[in-house]
Amino acid sequence: MQDTLILTQRDVARLVDIRTAIRTTREAFKAMARGETVMPPKIYLPLSRGSDFRAMPAYLAHPPACGIKWVNVHPHNPARGLPTVMAVIVLNDPATGVPLAVMDGLLITKLRTASAAAVAARTLARRDSRTVGLVGCGAQADAQLAALAAVFRLRRVRVWGALPGEARHFCARMRRTHRGIAFEPCAGIERCVREADIVVTLTPSRRPIVRRAWLSLGTHVNAVGADAPGKQELDPRILTDALVVVDEREQALHGGELNVPVRRGFFRRRDIHASLGEILIGRARGRRSAAELTVFDSTGLAIHDIALGAEVVRRARRARVGRRVRLWSASSVV
Repeated sequence: MQDTLILTQRDVARLVDIRTAIRTTREAFKAMARGETVMPPKIYLPLSRGSDFRAMPAYLAHPPACGIKWVNVHPHNPARGLPTVMAVIVLNDPATGVPLAVMDGLLITKLRTASAAAVAARTLARRDSRTVGLVGCGAQADAQLAALAAVFRLRRVRVWGALPGEARHFCARMRRTHRGIAFEPCAGIERCVREADIVVTLTPSRRPIVRRAWLSLGTHVNAVGADAPGKQELDPRILTDALVVVDEREQALHGGELNVPVRRGFFRRRDIHASLGEILIGRARGRRSAAELTVFDSTGLAIHDIALGAEVVRRARRARVGRRVRLWSASSVV
């Protein structure tokens, strides 16, 4: 009977970096567009006080990978000294069902979310993009910055944070790790996004906080924060004026940036230009001019969790990283 590999967040950090995550995420987008994946809709388990669990299963055919991410969102956890978001990924052998690994999913979630946004920006933003506006500087922001810095030669990053001093502290920390980039903490969102080539929204907002009038011609927006029904960060006029690309249509319509505008009649399914995977495999075109406004609606795909988790497991086995346990013995098989 095959052992199950247990991987902690520290193990995962040893085995994967942002460039590996970007490459793995890009290939998963393409596999989905070619019909080589199975990904049922997220299952939400709502709890009290705005908390919830989400079950995210997925299967990829090449290389074979199958598993599920069980992720929670508990907004009041910081007061308990716990992360707001936590996750566990279970990977199984598609041929036998044997559990191959149980691993921390929080770092993988962080890396795959940032990587998907970087793939989108590289595909849709202007190639000469140098200035980024980060709207929100919580747990996801440093990975978003690292991923964008891996695919663009960034010169300036403006940052807005919801809490007093948050943007200033974030900029001070990032200056130590991203040499050559000028960081500017902003007191308001307008200053953060005006004249930015790429805007990244990373908040849990349930009302529009980025106005259409603040965005310049040719801006690309990665809308990342809206990942559940009722969440919304962008003025709907941004969507109606933009080339809108999604990671996956159904998730975008029901839990992404599009969900509120669709429900209120400001945006329609047919207004979605394409999925990112369709553009990557050449089935649809991307940006049509330097002046075009583009938006990527990122909802978070289970195929990315499972693809990146499978890559981590392959590396862990080669490097002999992690703890091996046997969940049952051969004599207990029924």
